[in-house]
Amino acid sequence: MLANIGDFLFRYRNLLFPLCLPLAFLPGPRLFDEALVAAALGFAASAVGELVRASTIGLQYIVRGGRDRRVYANDLVTGGLYSHTRNPMYVGNMLILVGLTIASNSWACVAVAIPFYAFVCAAIVAAEERYLRGRFGADFDAYCRDVPRWLPRLSGIRSTLADHRFNWRRVVIKEYGTPLGWIWAWGVLVLWNLERSDVGVAASRPAVLAVGTVMAAILAFWIFARITKKSRRWGSV
Repeated sequence: MLANIGDFLFRYRNLLFPLCLPLAFLPGPRLFDEALVAAALGFAASAVGELVRASTIGLQYIVRGGRDRRVYANDLVTGGLYSHTRNPMYVGNMLILVGLTIASNSWACVAVAIPFYAFVCAAIVAAEERYLRGRFGADFDAYCRDVPRWLPRLSGIRSTLADHRFNWRRVVIKEYGTPLGWIWAWGVLVLWNLERSDVGVAASRPAVLAVGTVMAAILAFWIFARITKKSRRWGSV
């Protein structure tokens, strides 16, 4: 049943994460009295999630984008971060979402957005695992026995990093849109929380300047990566 739901959600997976973001504006009790505490902790959590995603792509990229809006994979990839957790990209996504819910400084957002997206990830992973088990059989079962589904196994991580050449160009080309999305969402949340705080935006100019600088920097990076990708300056990655 869960896998069937995952097959349906997989078709719209790129829309489901953005759909969680409006939940950040749900009214409710605050997580922290200080909006900047929520902003800092939220950014830290999302940054860890981005690091997980970037490391996954940079070490050994897996093509699991589907075909005709259905689950599909060419190969069973078990190297890189996939040797420590079977779903590092979803782990990264979840950490980014957790960070944004913290930055929202709203208990209502935390209570609704995190369970919703956790269910989405669990359903899609169930659909993917059903497909991979059907296609790769015993090899996938052995992989499942050796590697946890979610929580990363940290032992051997140093060896993994040493054994793989990190492809930072691939990270830039494949991943440049994700940090723009969550950092701008984070920035909007921080500014909104400052506006509705007792202090107000006008009295928080250093913080507003810092947030604006971060948002401008990531936009500049996005423009650079976009131009580079369109010009095919780096060739195949």
